Formats: sequence, C-alpha cells, structure tokens
Amino acid sequence: MTDSPNEMLEMGLFTGAPQHTNFCRIKELAPTATMTPSPKPYTWPEAEALSIPETYTFNGEERSSEKLLVDTDTAALLVIVDGAIRYEQYWLTGGPDVNWLSMSVAKSFISALVGIAIAEGRIENIDDPISRYVPVNPGSAYDGVPIRTVLQMSSGARWNEDYSDTESDIFQVSMAMLGVGGGLDDFVARMVREHEPETVCRYNSGETQILGALIARATGHSVADYMQEKLVNPLGFESPGYWVTDLAGTEMSYAGLNLTARDFARLGELYRNEGSWQGRQIVDEQWVRDSTSINSAIREPGKPLVGDHAMSLGYGYQWWIPAGDRGGYSAIGVLNQFVYVDPETESVIVKLSANRNYGTANTEEVNRDAENVEFLRAIAQRAH
Repeated sequence: MTDSPNEMLEMGLFTGAPQHTNFCRIKELAPTATMTPSPKPYTWPEAEALSIPETYTFNGEERSSEKLLVDTDTAALLVIVDGAIRYEQYWLTGGPDVNWLSMSVAKSFISALVGIAIAEGRIENIDDPISRYVPVNPGSAYDGVPIRTVLQMSSGARWNEDYSDTESDIFQVSMAMLGVGGGLDDFVARMVREHEPETVCRYNSGETQILGALIARATGHSVADYMQEKLVNPLGFESPGYWVTDLAGTEMSYAGLNLTARDFARLGELYRNEGSWQGRQIVDEQWVRDSTSINSAIREPGKPLVGDHAMSLGYGYQWWIPAGDRGGYSAIGVLNQFVYVDPETESVIVKLSANRNYGTANTEEVNRDAENVEFLRAIAQRAH
C-alpha cells in the first residue's frame, strides 16, 4: 500500500484513459481502512441460469446489450432474483474475488448507516441540524441544516460536480485527500452556502462526506468500524472490504468503498427486503421506504442538478429513483457502477464498470447513467 493518495489521484480519471487496471487494485494505490469478512459468511444460493436480453430500449431506440457492456468497460454483471444468483459474468480485470472501487455507490451505504444510527438513538432525530453533531464553521454551508436535507442533496451548498472541469469542487475535495487545506473533515466544515436549504437539489459529494463525519461523531466509531459491525458482519460479507482514507485516516465516504460484486449486492438485497436480512431487521423498514421515495418537486426526475445539467432520475436519501413510478431505485457511481433494485421483479443487479469516456463531457451520451438504468430494467423484466 502506498502511504499517500497521490497514486490514486494520478489515475487520469475523466481523461479517457482506461481505468479497469486501476479500479481493481485501489488498495495498492491509496491508504485504506480494512473491513474483514463476516465471522459467519453467507454464500449466495444459485438458481436456474438467466440469459440477459440481447437488446434494450433507450430513448425509443433498440440498442445492443453486448455493445453497451463493451463500450462501458464492464468488469462485472451480477443478477440476483429472489435471493439467488441467476447470472454472473466477469470481464477485463473483474472477478468474483476482486474488489472494485464503488465511486458514489458508497453514498447509499452511508445512508443505510445513518438510518441505523438513528434507530439506535445515536442520532436523536433526522431533522436535527447536522452541525449539532459535526463541527462546522459558523455561517458555512452546513451550519444549522437538517440531516434529512443533507441526505437529500438539498442543503444549498455551493458545489460543482462537473468531472470535466479540473477547477470543480469534486476535484478540490480530492486535493483534500492529500491534506491540501486540511483533510476531508476540514474541507466540508468550511464549505460555502449558495442557496437556501430545500430550494434546489444539487448533487454534491460534500453532502455525503459530512454524513460520514456525522456517523463517526455520533457513534464514536469510524465509518469502516461502524459498517463492519452493522452491515458487514450481519449481512455475511464473504470477502475483505476497504475504504479509501485521507492522510488522517478519515474515510472517503462519498466514493471510496471497495467491495466484490457479491458483497455490493448485499445492500441491494437488504433494501429489496425492506431492511430485513434472513429474518433479522438490520435497517428500519420505514427508513428504506423513505430513502427510496421522492418527497419534493425539487427532487423529481429531471430536477436534480449534476454539474451544469439536470438528471433524468429523481433522488431520495442518497439513492437515485428512475422515472416511471415502477418502484425501482439504484445506487449509482461514476464510470457506471450500479446496485439496482427492482422489488416488483424481486431483482438486485450489480454492474461494475470502468467507462473510460465518463466525464470527458458532461452529457448522457458520454456518461450513459440513464441508459445503463434502462439496460438493468430490461434485465429485471426478463427475470420476472
């Protein structure tokens, strides 16, 4: 393991450079906090093999599934139906025992941990100001803002998540990993407010980073240690997992989780079952419902802003919700990472990718987030 995040930051993200040789070995490129496998690992059962559809429809056009998999540098595709593996394939540097960088799929894990901390009374109320638990500069973006509003990416903090702009905030928070201007906690403590809370939904990785700080402050445990106790152990994770950290050991809560496809799927299956795992309630049932629902017009599909454009998806508590009111939802990370959940078809689908073109322009045509969702929806319908 390197003793600084320099190598990870020099991977050439959003430049068009291939990334599949990097996403599978983040532990070699950056400092990490380790989560060990569960003392009682759960092995997914397998059922009759499912073939994925040869085509899917996006924007009224029939498109090739194989071409999408190739074009987005797909490393893993795992389909679980009613709790059993029906399809599992790996390409490039992927594999059943290969950890992969989550990017923003991590955000949905953080949301689950916040929900657990609330259920345990570590956090008294979701409408408490986050600054009650996390020290921030007076008058800064998160001073007095409710936790619920932060979960919904609606704090009003100034933020630019444009991956093609090297001056954007998403690049600046990466520099905090190196201790520039302090570490990750210092970065979010001084963020600036641009709008009043609950007036705009702007996708903002800083929101998730301060939620990670909330978990640590409220529970007295690091994010990695709390996840080990509350998710890894009870859900029977089979492989070691890792969180990328800054130089102070603070987890990169917004993007730094590294798991296998099978272990990523456990969060999806947990949520598909409304927070229950093998008969044990791990996350409160109402929390799952609230997390995967839209409760304001500013978070309806077509309203959440990412960089300079609106997403065609809606937003809950760190989960994306596709248009169409079909009950599905997804954790999504850049370069096309997905944990897609479709309760209607009893499906959980994990797609791990390294789309080299992602972020070279800030458009759906390049990034293909919404298109991937339609591909995963087509698979779920095939499984039904």
